[in-house]
Amino acid sequence: MDDRIPMTQTGYNKIRAELERLENVVLSEVTQRIALAREEGDLSENAEYHGARETQGMVMAKIQFLRDKLSRAYIIDPAKVPRDVVALGASITVRDLESGEEETFTLVGAGEEDLDANRILITSPFSKGFIGKKIGDVVEVTVPRGTQRYEIVNLNYEDLDAALSREDDGTPGNP
Repeated sequence: MDDRIPMTQTGYNKIRAELERLENVVLSEVTQRIALAREEGDLSENAEYHGARETQGMVMAKIQFLRDKLSRAYIIDPAKVPRDVVALGASITVRDLESGEEETFTLVGAGEEDLDANRILITSPFSKGFIGKKIGDVVEVTVPRGTQRYEIVNLNYEDLDAALSREDDGTPGNP
């Protein structure tokens, strides 16, 4: 099983920044909260101490999660992504062949996912069914409610191309 995590440099940088914030800011604040709570005396009945320790555990777990993700990352150069098939950075519109409903979403790497904006991970089970497909292809995807059939009705890389042009001119961008 391939446990590498595809991402763009932008996604890698976002995850790295979040890791640094957790390590350098959040963990320091939690450590200070623990120290202040310790000064209050009896730790067995000190809710602030126990809450701060619990927070510390959650922050450390998130730090380990992000370190693991970065250690397994491989950077994909969006400029080298083929434009005629579904791949990282593609915005695709699909039609549910059962209901006729259409939905558009963008396949992104780790660190760039945002379900509210229909930016879904390229490694998700849903996304994997579309990789390498072209406009007009019918794709069967297993979802919690069973197997769904979709037709790819549109494929573009406009968001990715716009982000690449911003990088080329030095303008910071968020693909």
